[in-house]
Amino acid sequence: MKTMPSSPTVRRRRARRARNWQGWLFVGPALLFVGVFVLIPLGQLVAMSMTDRSLLGGGKFVGLENYEKIWNDVGFWRALAFTAEYTIVLTPILMGLGYAFALLTVDNTPLRRITRTIVFLPVVIGLGSSSLLWFWLFDERVGLLNKLLVDLGILSEPMVWFITAQRAFWAVVISITWKVVGFGMVLFIAGIQSINPEITEAAVVDGAGYWKRVWRILLPLSRRILLLTTLISAIGSMLAFDQFYIMTSGGPRGQTFTAVYWIYQNSFVSFKLGYGAALSIVLTLIILAFSATQIALTARSAGK
Repeated sequence: MKTMPSSPTVRRRRARRARNWQGWLFVGPALLFVGVFVLIPLGQLVAMSMTDRSLLGGGKFVGLENYEKIWNDVGFWRALAFTAEYTIVLTPILMGLGYAFALLTVDNTPLRRITRTIVFLPVVIGLGSSSLLWFWLFDERVGLLNKLLVDLGILSEPMVWFITAQRAFWAVVISITWKVVGFGMVLFIAGIQSINPEITEAAVVDGAGYWKRVWRILLPLSRRILLLTTLISAIGSMLAFDQFYIMTSGGPRGQTFTAVYWIYQNSFVSFKLGYGAALSIVLTLIILAFSATQIALTARSAGK
């Protein structure tokens, strides 16, 4: 018995189903990964935030009681304010130096390739290792930084960097700038190199100087990379923990606690896992609100 040829409509439906199955084969592993390692732990965190669970076990359902405690937690709001100050100070420094190094090394000459490599090398070092390295560099007895500043005549005697909150703050900012600035540089180089060279060549023909080309052409045309790098840098600063845990231990007198450090203190030092989970949810919502604002700015910039 002869099989009747299928109609064009049936063939289109079969092709559509085949494409759908192919799509699920590509997307399925990613969805499984997100579900197992993001959504399920997030659901468990939300559930834990509504209990008075301790690190030692147990715990009963308390509803929104942990969230009500947060409003009266002076330590958390002080840590959040310190984290915001750290983010506001560090982010422009990383952006400015990152873009400056990108302009300096964007051309593919041997010397600039070497410079680019030197600036980027600290990025591959672990944050814990780099923080420990800088902790010893800042040490007033054996630190090389103090010895260098005294030998150059900048200081008359070694400085105790971690004796005041302000000095400790700037010590951490210096260490993180050294560690992270190369990452921003690479992103900015990619943004600059994506600009059509004919635009800058036309500006040169029209008599535009170097800095005029930077301000009027390179910066406006790489604004999406600028916004993306700002988002990554700001979120990383808002989640700061390792550098303060290793270099300052929250001192002096608890003045350098970040939001994540405060969550750690409540969860693993005070054993209040339920309350720590509630603090984590609040910090996550704050970061999501900031990210949504930044993404909206990026989308608006892309539409121009």
